[in-house]
Amino acid sequence: MAEIVGGFLVPHDPVMFVAPDAPPAEQAQAVWQAYETCAQRLVEMDASTVIIIGNDHYMLFGTTCLPQYCIATGHTEGPLDQLPGLKKQEIPNNEDLARFISAQGKTCGFDWSEARSFTTDHAFSIPYQLIVKRASEIKGETIQAIPIYIASAVDPFISKERCIELGRHLHEAIQAYPGAEKVALIGSGGISHWVGTKESGRVNSEFDRQIIDYCCAMNVADLAQLSDEYVLENGGNGAMEIRNFICAMQAVNGSKGHLIEYQPVPQWVTGLGFIELSVQ
Repeated sequence: MAEIVGGFLVPHDPVMFVAPDAPPAEQAQAVWQAYETCAQRLVEMDASTVIIIGNDHYMLFGTTCLPQYCIATGHTEGPLDQLPGLKKQEIPNNEDLARFISAQGKTCGFDWSEARSFTTDHAFSIPYQLIVKRASEIKGETIQAIPIYIASAVDPFISKERCIELGRHLHEAIQAYPGAEKVALIGSGGISHWVGTKESGRVNSEFDRQIIDYCCAMNVADLAQLSDEYVLENGGNGAMEIRNFICAMQAVNGSKGHLIEYQPVPQWVTGLGFIELSVQ
């Protein structure tokens, strides 16, 4: 039987790779170090598989097909949008667990879109390369990773209520898996950022702190109660990615969250928050 050992909520900011020297050095170092801290904590969890919940940025699916939730069950590589220091590579997907989750969904009202060959974008590959792959290097053994993409970046958005239900389904499916896996989950995204708008570069620390407080209290219900209108006004269109947080938090179903780091970085156009989700 598989076991959920914890998780993280982390950003996936590509501007970090494009303009690494744009912020003050101390602030930039704090963010890079936060990823390293997450990698160290992942090693301590002794996770064998990590499920990363992210979102498409109109790169993978586009307007022709926008799945509400999709799981990669086959060969996986990425990212498609290669950046300096973030090059495409094969990803060791736990295909057996991914297929099991999809099959379990069909018994309880979750018809997963399946990608039997999948290329990720930076929503997956940034936390994968900086946390999961790095933890594998520290640990000296491969930690597998499963990409899950939910519709949290572009309309039509998955509802926050469905994110809670999907997280609950993930929790139950993982626990039902007969293999001896130790599974961690990562919610990838946010917090405040405006993408492709005139407000790009704005960071709302007050909004970010509100989200962080909800996450550290594992208060999924109140986080989900925030209206899309409120999120868009105060956190920007990029903050709709809190859906990834909601899903991951519900899947971990832990007791508390712990803030590892928060840095508002206008030069990287994002409020960057790192939270560990504890199961104890």
